[in-house]
Amino acid sequence: MPPKKRPQVAAQQNPSADSLNSTSDPSAQSSTGASGMPAGNSKRKRTGDIKAAPAESQGKEGGADARRKSGPAGERKGRGHDDFEDLLQPFYYNKSLTDPINTEKDKWNLLPAFLKVKGLVKQHIDSYNYFVEVQLKKIVQASAEIRSDVDPNFYIRFHDIYLGSPRRADEEQSEDARFKIESTVTPNECRLRDMTYAAPILVDFEYVRGRQRVKRNGTAIGRMPVMLRSSKCVLSKKSPREMYLLHECPLDPGGYFIVNGTEKVILVQEQLSKNRVIVETDPKKEIVQASVTSSSNERKSKSYVILKKDRIYLRHNVLSDDIPVVILLKAMGIQSDKEMLLLVAGVDSVYQEDFAINFEESIKLGIYTQQQALEYLGSHIKITRKPNGFGGGRRNYIQEAVEAIASVIISHVQVENMNFRPKLFLMAKHDSSLVDDRDYVGNKRLELAGQLLALLFEDLFKKFCFDIKMNIDKVLKKPVRTEAFDAFSVVAIHGNHITQGMNRAISTGNWSLKRFRMERAGVTHVLSRLSYISALGMMTRISSQFEKTRKVSGPRALQPSQFGMLCPSDTPEGEACGLVKNLALMTHITTNDEEEPVRKLVFALGAEDVQAVGGREFYGQGAYIIFLNGSPIALTRRPKHFLNSFRRLRRMGRVSEFVSVYINHHQSAVHIATDDGRICRPLIIVENQKSKVTDLHLGMLRNGTMEFDDFLAQGLVEYLDVNEENDSYIAVYENEINENTTHLEIEPFTILGAVAGLIPYPHHNQSPRNTYQCAMGKQAIGAIANNQFLRIDSLLYTMVYPQKPMVKTRTIELVKYDKLPAGQSATVAVMSYSGYDIEDALVLNKGSVDRGFGRCQVFRKYSANLKSYSNGTKDRLLGPDRQDGVPIRKHALLDNDGLAAVGEKVSSGEVYINKATPENALSSGITGSDAGGPIAYIPSPQTYKLPDPSYIDKVMISTTEGENQLLKVQTRQTRRPEVGDKFSSRHGQKGVVGIIAEQADMPFTDQGIVPDIIMNPHGFPSRMTVGKMLELVAGKAGILSGQFGYGTAFGGSPVEEMSAILISKGFNYGGKDYLTSGITGEALPAYVFTGPIYYQKLKHMVQDKMHSRARGPRAILTRQPTEGRSRDGGLRLGEMERDCLIAYGTSQLLLERLMISSDRHEVDVCENCGFMGYLGWCQRCKTSRGVVKMVIPYAAKLLVQELFSMNVVARLKLADEFPEERGM
Repeated sequence: MPPKKRPQVAAQQNPSADSLNSTSDPSAQSSTGASGMPAGNSKRKRTGDIKAAPAESQGKEGGADARRKSGPAGERKGRGHDDFEDLLQPFYYNKSLTDPINTEKDKWNLLPAFLKVKGLVKQHIDSYNYFVEVQLKKIVQASAEIRSDVDPNFYIRFHDIYLGSPRRADEEQSEDARFKIESTVTPNECRLRDMTYAAPILVDFEYVRGRQRVKRNGTAIGRMPVMLRSSKCVLSKKSPREMYLLHECPLDPGGYFIVNGTEKVILVQEQLSKNRVIVETDPKKEIVQASVTSSSNERKSKSYVILKKDRIYLRHNVLSDDIPVVILLKAMGIQSDKEMLLLVAGVDSVYQEDFAINFEESIKLGIYTQQQALEYLGSHIKITRKPNGFGGGRRNYIQEAVEAIASVIISHVQVENMNFRPKLFLMAKHDSSLVDDRDYVGNKRLELAGQLLALLFEDLFKKFCFDIKMNIDKVLKKPVRTEAFDAFSVVAIHGNHITQGMNRAISTGNWSLKRFRMERAGVTHVLSRLSYISALGMMTRISSQFEKTRKVSGPRALQPSQFGMLCPSDTPEGEACGLVKNLALMTHITTNDEEEPVRKLVFALGAEDVQAVGGREFYGQGAYIIFLNGSPIALTRRPKHFLNSFRRLRRMGRVSEFVSVYINHHQSAVHIATDDGRICRPLIIVENQKSKVTDLHLGMLRNGTMEFDDFLAQGLVEYLDVNEENDSYIAVYENEINENTTHLEIEPFTILGAVAGLIPYPHHNQSPRNTYQCAMGKQAIGAIANNQFLRIDSLLYTMVYPQKPMVKTRTIELVKYDKLPAGQSATVAVMSYSGYDIEDALVLNKGSVDRGFGRCQVFRKYSANLKSYSNGTKDRLLGPDRQDGVPIRKHALLDNDGLAAVGEKVSSGEVYINKATPENALSSGITGSDAGGPIAYIPSPQTYKLPDPSYIDKVMISTTEGENQLLKVQTRQTRRPEVGDKFSSRHGQKGVVGIIAEQADMPFTDQGIVPDIIMNPHGFPSRMTVGKMLELVAGKAGILSGQFGYGTAFGGSPVEEMSAILISKGFNYGGKDYLTSGITGEALPAYVFTGPIYYQKLKHMVQDKMHSRARGPRAILTRQPTEGRSRDGGLRLGEMERDCLIAYGTSQLLLERLMISSDRHEVDVCENCGFMGYLGWCQRCKTSRGVVKMVIPYAAKLLVQELFSMNVVARLKLADEFPEERGM
């Protein structure tokens, strides 16, 4: 190899030249070619660069040429900057810029480009931004005016609403530009000080004061929690360098809120789509029904059309009865029965026959005209009793009915000037179609943070307006004050409701909205910070509103329509299996797009307006109805032509790229969707059997002249949602393209999500193993963030020496797992060794453990508040109590300020915060210092309760937003692996440590390598985790050749190449080695499969679970030992154990366990009546004769007394224990 390349290879083999080196070495700089990456990053290069090395070094032109291409940007990156920014620069992995491009292999480069634009959490952030910038204004416009019932001239009108920048609660935003202060609040400060990261909601409004109109701008009406990394957040558009100065981790995904110091995520909620007709059957109840859930800005409701006894009825919750459809259609203005028959059944005689029976209903009821139909309809509407003084008197039936048809029934189809045609078409349109599948992903919508917050804010804002109105009416009723009354004060007062409402909903997770009758619990969760991956996995999780207890297979099954949209492996086991899902890697969730431009485009493409056609054309040959978000708007005779033109215009950018259009031949309908919450993903467009993305485009992508958005704008890539995907013919690989192909996958491994993408060679494992790894990967201890030591979390696990895996996948690089890994590469020998490795137990090498293998640290937070009380007293800290000038033993840690000293060892029972509370804190009136006497304090110290000692790591003193003093103490424990700790490889192969053997007793290879872990070979056959063997071979080859192996799904480093490397380095092609026993010194009789496997240490450690007890606390009610490790509880002998003891016939042991050692109790029992007495006295017989003592379990005594309370008498009949002795 020419010497020019040497620094680069050295950098590859030296893993410590990572993101830590802050000086860029110029020689390493030039050697990595053009992208201006420091040597630390060149490790990512793969076999490609070593093969390409001679080509590059033929002359300096190649390098110089490339440097010219990258231009000043490349040099700018290299100059004097920290490597911090280069951590996040896009790098085109194993390629130098001068390498030849091969579309088939390199089209995956679109993926990092996509993630650079979108990120994994982009859907949450987009949704929140849309809410803040668009929906907020719409909600206020919908109820912009507050009028008073008392004074007709008075009004408050809101003009605009917007969110300020995040600030602390005590810094209000001033309207006057001269006094504007920029707030310095950062998310990390909110975490540490238990604050809410929020921004003021500001409104511009005008109102009447006396005789003139007054305008006020920028008035705060409450505070809205800000999502991290959203457009309003301090961190938005910040470079990694600036993030570092703000104490934030550049790799943190954002997309969550900080409320009262805890990180809360609004999970993605899955729902059936609104405004779409869904036909379903229930064979048990013999119901066939079509239902539609209508949702508009005004109201949300559900309408059903059901078939019973061959007749068709409409059911809706404003109607007291099911109404025959015929009457409803008449009320909507179809006069003649002939016209109705044509509209509903078309020209098909079978359908006409089937529908004709419905006319009997109207004849039976004697309804022939629209007037009569409206009368009948009105009489069946539930009357909502309105309070007096609202909306005038009782309207007649006809007005009620007209209003119901216009705005309640199927409310999402808008009615203009009493024109019911569009709504009528939706009602009348018959489907010869099949029953819809509720679990089909195209019929689902995902609700994101923005939509849920919009519902919440709308509810709070309406209530806010109502409160102001009531308040103003109250003031204006008093005749004296009307002149000088200023409404500004009222608006400012009520703002607190909005703040508290938002905070309460996000911190409890309960969305209870009275207006929409929506009650939901568990919408928000605390962001799990066990590891970097668990946080990422939580951000892409989808929770379903389905009850987890029902054992239904339908919603849990893996649907074919989930391909590429949802991850097939990442779902929990147990009751939530299949209901909690995760997004795949390239999934995007749409936000709402405007309907108007799409509507115009539809008519511009020559579709007929639906209002102008009758029944014959409606079902005419080849007529397709065009639905826009579930409302029929037009008719077309050339659906294919319409579809193609519409798509062409979308690719040109005339409508938003997220608008989907697809054809449904069963319904003979074309559906256009612009609504929010559809799942879509990008695909490459194929035209004339050629992919539209060519080498040229990929070259431009690689040197940075094109971005992912340019691919969209030029119509090379487009987003398809599930319904449109159904119309497409998608090739997975380029060589599979044929004349029908419409699209090409960007990369097949993107059907997996971010968590399953970490598994190397997942396509060689049995499917449930990958699912197990998805659950365990989230519990692996590693690095959680770059700022992990600046945070004080209630529980934080960190690895002491995390390593990046030897066998990577593309996903690992894309989600930056190699920057914050959770595990270590261990040399594994697959063999049986002693009896301590049965059932998945591992044998660990003591030498490795001493050198730091699997060592982790556990940080715990303990906090206290020093409160101020209403009577002027407040909590305080006291120094240690002294005895003969020396602090007493439990105060040994304390400094004079009453807090533990940093670095001290703290053991069970020692005090670390010596707080004292005033004695009369809750009494009112002036006491304490004003009363003259000194205040008496009661000590209320916080003591350390865990059995194992820790060290005080940090002590933080600050104030909360309520101006109370806040104290936080963080403790640290360093733990080395011990017998019983749980480890797992990345293939769902979990096991506990069975024994830690001395290094001298371990076998060693002919190179002198001693394995870190010995694993029992019986773990392989039944589990079929071939991926684990391939990982070992690829990792071993990677170590010998100084490169990382790749185990990407459906690709990765081929085994043949890996075996070839092993042979060329003088090893066995299958990864087997010659081992020598460490105990006898003889060669082992067989070759042993040895090599590196990435092992994760899981958070389940013996030290946290070990528990035993002799005597201890008892529960107050039952007087039996308490339960659980935290309460120092007993170990329960349950029903099954009892059955075993009965079967053995060990009656005395049963007696001892269940009574004497548990809840033995002496009672007095009356021999005459069998009731229990007390103190040798029977209250029922009024005597003390015949009252004897006996021993029973206390729980039995309790049972007898509880039965008494329910009028059930249990008498205790006594017999002598030793009858013969009495007679002597």
